[in-house]
Amino acid sequence: MAQLQGVALSDESSIIQSVNAGDLKFEFDDAGDARAMIFEQDETDTLRSPEVDSGVSTVSALPGVRSLMVQLQRDIAGDAQIVMIGRDIGTVVLPDAELKIYLTASAGERARRRFEENRSKGMQQNLDQMVRDIELRDAQDSGRATSPLRPAEDSIQVCNDGKSLDEVVNEVIGLVKASA
Repeated sequence: MAQLQGVALSDESSIIQSVNAGDLKFEFDDAGDARAMIFEQDETDTLRSPEVDSGVSTVSALPGVRSLMVQLQRDIAGDAQIVMIGRDIGTVVLPDAELKIYLTASAGERARRRFEENRSKGMQQNLDQMVRDIELRDAQDSGRATSPLRPAEDSIQVCNDGKSLDEVVNEVIGLVKASA
């Protein structure tokens, strides 16, 4: 959102003001998936762009922005059963969730997947640089004071290196069924 407005990623007050003004909203599509609406435009797919990726750690380290985003995420979850992804969902956003699954994959695996996703959209990137960028973001997010990246103590960790999407989905479904 800050990037769309040309706001500096470190300008906490302007980012908060924009969110409070309603420039960022979440709506659910017909499939029940949350869509990020920024300035009334669906920008959900933009959230996975390299440009956004490069600024996420900077913005999410701002305590006021992080606090506001945690509340928005909690509002989305409400009292419903929900699948939610994020680097601090089990530790900060929904610490009382009944089931917390912490999916992990190596930086190389995540870079390879993102590289393939971007290539399918016609975007070209350097795979080695993507690995370095992911490692840098992990280090920044793990070391930040506000909502650091870490698994919740009561989470079940699932490494999905080398696994197909179907294998991971089946493993998660098994965990859900076992917890019911």
